[in-house]
Amino acid sequence: MPPLPASSAVLPLTNRDVPSDAPVIAVVVSLDTPGTSAEIAQLVDRFRSCALAELNAVGARVELFDSSAADLSDAHLVDNADGVLFLGGGDVDPTIYGHTDVVPNAYGVDRRADDYAISIIRSTIARDAPMLCICRGSQLLNVALGGDLIPDIAPFELHRGGRGEPTFKDERVELTPGSKVHQIYGVDSLVVRSGHHQAVNAVAPDLIVTARAADGVVEGTELPSATWVVGIQWHPEDEDGSAADRRALFSAFVEAVRRHHS
Repeated sequence: MPPLPASSAVLPLTNRDVPSDAPVIAVVVSLDTPGTSAEIAQLVDRFRSCALAELNAVGARVELFDSSAADLSDAHLVDNADGVLFLGGGDVDPTIYGHTDVVPNAYGVDRRADDYAISIIRSTIARDAPMLCICRGSQLLNVALGGDLIPDIAPFELHRGGRGEPTFKDERVELTPGSKVHQIYGVDSLVVRSGHHQAVNAVAPDLIVTARAADGVVEGTELPSATWVVGIQWHPEDEDGSAADRRALFSAFVEAVRRHHS
């Protein structure tokens, strides 16, 4: 397989120890998100580091694709990877899904990054490679397939902290029986880590809902026609959450990638 580009400065040292024949996961994330607070920037960095280390821990090799890079001509190289992981970040440009009003609490909008990510989502689905889409990734998955988003959730208290409070909090979600996340966790409800002000609204025609919050907000989707395409609004890569739950999800994802690799 041709070598994939990577931003070596943010890759964990453990990535060098993964066997060369291990499945390769392309991780798509913006390393520079405009208009974010210091708190959010630190959280994004911490979550990214946790996710990359977890992928290594469950036997995958990571190649990183920076959706905020000056040169985004490498999108087609993601097709060389055995699976794709989309991590969180800034808001999706609302004009992509037809919203033209002012969005309260908007941050980190980067249309170039959105277009780059959406093209990768569509090409990954076209070749039926496993894909895990977290937070912003879940929103992009829905938009890429024809759905739209809630630009700013109100009331927001279930999903993020208010002014003067930590952004991330525990949130209980109900899992859809028979869905991939339900099969992975084996429970009907799950306490997860959330800190989002946007979410899936009208679900894309090809997706199904796999998780909802107590107020009905969509917290998870999957693509039934694909071998393994899962979107979740919460953050399993938040180290303040359950390490066991994170391991269960990442293990299931990498196992699907391993089968595709084989």
